[in-house]
Amino acid sequence: MADNDELSGGARFQPQVPAQPQVNSLKGAGALDWGMQSRLARVFRPATNRTVMLAIDHGYFQGPTTGLERVDLSILPLLGYADALMTTRGMVRSTIPSTAGAPIVLRASGGPSVLREMSNERVAVAMDDALRLNAAAVAVQVFIGGEFETQSVRNMTTLVDEGQRAGMPVLAVTAVGRELTRDARYLRLAVRICAELGAHVVKTYYCEPDFDTVTAGCPVPVVMAGGKKLPELDALTMAYRAIEGGAAGVDMGRNIFQSDQPVAMMRAIRAVVHESAKPEHAYEEFVRPALQGS
Repeated sequence: MADNDELSGGARFQPQVPAQPQVNSLKGAGALDWGMQSRLARVFRPATNRTVMLAIDHGYFQGPTTGLERVDLSILPLLGYADALMTTRGMVRSTIPSTAGAPIVLRASGGPSVLREMSNERVAVAMDDALRLNAAAVAVQVFIGGEFETQSVRNMTTLVDEGQRAGMPVLAVTAVGRELTRDARYLRLAVRICAELGAHVVKTYYCEPDFDTVTAGCPVPVVMAGGKKLPELDALTMAYRAIEGGAAGVDMGRNIFQSDQPVAMMRAIRAVVHESAKPEHAYEEFVRPALQGS
């Protein structure tokens, strides 16, 4: 039954209060479709516009990496501390509980193993399958300067086109082969190419000096890759410096799951990324007590 006139009028409309525009403050996201913004808000905590991603997709090219031999035992206890989980569709369907809560950033490129030329990747996941898995984003490796550079860029732009139609963000991972340096000049080139060609987020390595020029020259969020295992305080320091240099978060794997205290490291990284905690403070609060108690 329709409302009476007396009930449909009055102060509840508050005509004196202007409507407030709903602005997405995540870098580069303001003009994206609502669904795309919603998915990015699952990956990047809206209160900070930063993310702590847990990367466990290593097996797609190098098999059972140390620390990932049994994902059900080593990784599931960490999911409550991650803003997002970067993994493969095989691992999602076989091992990750649908009730885990951590948004999935789905590895969508692949092909060669660590035994072959790594840059010879192809798109390995159809967009409709990423949608079936309720992924928050898809990730693709881009080999700027690699032997199959153009092919890897084409992989990314194919996913960007499909993602625009489906409302699915694309995270471009700037791969660094053995022959490429990780200096600011190269990383500026790699992340800018990915962003210019449509990537919504770019993952790249930290460098010194001038990491801030890498993030400043990229019009979308840059997430720092963790890379090889470091001593815990060194890893926290690298994450802190990346955040101070403009990174919108970290995507760490080996520095978490290969730590003697992975839960403590997750908590410490969260403090560094979301609370701007100094690395020494985060280490003393979370990691050192856990190591002493082990």
